[in-house]
Amino acid sequence: MSEISGKTFILTGASGGLGRALALALATEKVGLVLNARSPEALEKVAEEITGKGARADFLAGGARADFLAGSAAVGDVSNGLVKKAINMGAFLGFIQAAGVLHPGPAVYDLSGAEFSEIFEASVTASFHMAKAAFPHLIEAGEGIAVFFGSGAAERVVPGIGTYCAAKAAEEHLVRHLAAEAPEVTTFVFRPGIADTPMVRSAMHAQGSASKGLREQFGAYEKNGEILDPEIAARALVSILKNNPRRFHGKTATWRDGV
Repeated sequence: MSEISGKTFILTGASGGLGRALALALATEKVGLVLNARSPEALEKVAEEITGKGARADFLAGGARADFLAGSAAVGDVSNGLVKKAINMGAFLGFIQAAGVLHPGPAVYDLSGAEFSEIFEASVTASFHMAKAAFPHLIEAGEGIAVFFGSGAAERVVPGIGTYCAAKAAEEHLVRHLAAEAPEVTTFVFRPGIADTPMVRSAMHAQGSASKGLREQFGAYEKNGEILDPEIAARALVSILKNNPRRFHGKTATWRDGV
């Protein structure tokens, strides 16, 4: 058993790709999970994979538990609802903010206002609302863990995903402030690498005014074998959570740190 066994985490972005892989990896550690994404049908399928008995049922004795709440974590009612469910599940230890939206292809100025807002809401606004909902409880408890998915894109100029790059840069900087302001909560960025997910595949087949170079770049990642199996990144984060995650407080961990 690890130190996270028997604890409860909230996981956003849990309906597919890396989020689903992480949910299943955490479940093997007997972690209780409150799952979040925008699609209730997809969330229910992941919850059923974890419980084997249905979205609201517990595992057999000694196993993992799963519940879910669909909606955008960038909405206060949703983030508050997730925390309430996690507290009710018991042994609430923290959250993993893995949600993200890419909208690859167009130049920044060619995105619609709605697309631009959606990218920032998934990474930045959702991070704010998750911290606002969860941190008071974790601070009162005197311990907790808050993990935010970052990206090397936060430090790069990548035409075709410029708004995503800016959103990740803002999210990672926000995390550093949260770590300084709430030292009771172990707070860090996790960069999962380039995992084989629908988001990455969408960049490989992007269309739009800045898409040509983006397709070439992600195609090269595939050709060079740089695209990871999502389970590798998921297991890496679980390993970090099991082995003194405090060493990354206020810092950035990558999937390599958990291998």
